[in-house]
Amino acid sequence: MPGIARKIGISLAATALAIVTAAAPATATRSGSTARQAAPVAYFTMTDITRQQFVIELTDPAKIQHARALIRGETPSRPHVVGRIQKSPAPYNPGWSYHYRPETIDFFDVAIEVCDATIPYVEDHLDEAGGAFLPGLVWCPWTSRLVSEVSGS
Repeated sequence: MPGIARKIGISLAATALAIVTAAAPATATRSGSTARQAAPVAYFTMTDITRQQFVIELTDPAKIQHARALIRGETPSRPHVVGRIQKSPAPYNPGWSYHYRPETIDFFDVAIEVCDATIPYVEDHLDEAGGAFLPGLVWCPWTSRLVSEVSGS
């Protein structure tokens, strides 16, 4: 079932890439071994029904553009966040023992129930994640939404 959800997500991402074409503001870059390998990096705060805040890191220019369009209210399409979690803290996401793996993050309209959980519920049950709870470590909080871009990270 997660394979089907992934294929649907990929199809939706391709459609969104064709629709969202406005130029994005400048972003920070993550340096690789050379300047040519530098990737854009942007940080966004998301929340869910619990009103807890969680920071995500995006490195894909199209996804950064989509996130900014969501925050500006320019699109209602694919407002929720999905991706695979890493069971370790990230310096940009203080207060949580886990974070999204940036290369896996995408956006969705609807998703299967098996990956839905609130921000604090994941924290409280992190030791169970990857099994029956959040199989494959895929997390798709149905009430997630981006609320702001984090500047200066």
